[in-house]
Amino acid sequence: MSGSGTRPQAGMVLPTRTTEEVRADRADVAVLPVGSFEQHGAFLPLVTDTVIACTVAGEIAAAYPVLQLPPVTVSCSHEHAAWPGTVSISAATLYAVVRDIADSLRRSGIRGLILVNGHGGNYVLRNIVQESAGTDFRMALFPGSADWEVARTRAGVRTPANSDMHAGELETSILLHAHPELVRPGHETSDWISDDRKHLLTLGMPAYTESGVIGRPSRASADKGKELLAGLVDCFAEYLSLVGAEKEAR
Repeated sequence: MSGSGTRPQAGMVLPTRTTEEVRADRADVAVLPVGSFEQHGAFLPLVTDTVIACTVAGEIAAAYPVLQLPPVTVSCSHEHAAWPGTVSISAATLYAVVRDIADSLRRSGIRGLILVNGHGGNYVLRNIVQESAGTDFRMALFPGSADWEVARTRAGVRTPANSDMHAGELETSILLHAHPELVRPGHETSDWISDDRKHLLTLGMPAYTESGVIGRPSRASADKGKELLAGLVDCFAEYLSLVGAEKEAR
């Protein structure tokens, strides 16, 4: 594997605060990383989306007064089922898990929840957030497509968003920066473009890629990953304000 190995392994991105530390912080809003366990080509691990969601949530928690939760690690990856190792749960199960977490947080005094989504196939998260509108417990889904576009522009990501769907320039860059030890050799020669994916939900990924990659990972770099994360952290302020936190960023 590439990288020096000096950064923490994927398991170390979990939050490690104690009850007393959480009480002292008195955060009003929680962030819940939602990832997946699915194929990401031959050079990124199955846990890529979860690592990215946790990395984004960790950067957010370092900059804003939020309660960082451990991730939901298995989600809706049915379109990737043809590749070994991919594991999915139903949209109904993901819905129930996130709703239960939100209800538990509300009972404990948290005022709102922001879902940090690392997998584009988790469509049901939009419904959960939509249903929270007009209630006394606000929710938001982050990052949105506009936030990713801001971050991509800042980082100089060259591959258009539609082309950079899976294990491409963006995802590989974030891992090269935050967890280079997780990037196996081969991303430099694994580009695969398939912009017309009209029937993706019906046919799944095998109809559009042989390797599981859709994007240009050859263009990835650690510097781009660093700027992608910085851009997302800046974008998060708007979401925190909407959900109801009024404390200043740290």
